[in-house]
Amino acid sequence: MSASLVSPSDHAAAYFDQLAARYDTVWTNSPSGRLQRETVWRHLDPLIRRGDRVLDIGCGTGEDALHLARLGGQVLALDASPEMVRVARGKGVDARVLPIEGIHALAVAFDLVLSNFGGLNCIRDLSMLGETLARLVRPDGYLAVCLLGRFCLWESAHYALRGQFRKAARRWRGETLNSAGLRVTYPSGKQVRHALSPSFHLVADVGIGVSVPPSFVQRTPATLLNVLASLDARIGPSRIGRTIGDHRLFVFRRS
Repeated sequence: MSASLVSPSDHAAAYFDQLAARYDTVWTNSPSGRLQRETVWRHLDPLIRRGDRVLDIGCGTGEDALHLARLGGQVLALDASPEMVRVARGKGVDARVLPIEGIHALAVAFDLVLSNFGGLNCIRDLSMLGETLARLVRPDGYLAVCLLGRFCLWESAHYALRGQFRKAARRWRGETLNSAGLRVTYPSGKQVRHALSPSFHLVADVGIGVSVPPSFVQRTPATLLNVLASLDARIGPSRIGRTIGDHRLFVFRRS
């Protein structure tokens, strides 16, 4: 099939299909990946009550869905990648193949809608989902969106010190093509808030992976990582923390 006939969601699905078998090794179960995910969970856990309906968009291999189900949530997990869904189902997750662009077909309202670790970075214009997300989140329910940030200090320093200046600056323009040709966007905080207004109001804005490095930074001693994770808890919610982390977590409440 010609590349010009491949939709963005098909391209993303193919890309993540290739990652599925090793995704838990390189990210989920890596020391940095685990610490970053646990930081997100600390902000999500207080929002969940037993019996709450939860939608996990871009669920990957299902780690967040499993965690939220253990807290009592009734979790529906979605991903564009059939291979990611296969892995998630193997863990016992109620996972289904559906790209982000297809969530408008859902007819149920949820108490919490989550998109963790960059799923929505594959959407070129987040405002196109605003109306759909407003319908999917019940009044006073929550929307949690964790995105790759516009500027990651760790990443830029890591690549700049190795003379890879294009990689060091790849997020700064707000959009790039990754090595597989997948378009990735890096919206600013202002753009995210604007895309979801007026249906949602912001209740938390936190840097994730501010001190804890991205997973590709290897050989960081475990004791140092734990110290960095404690530092993250302090500076993540600060203005500087929100703007230099690997990811940025936005928690909104439905008006």
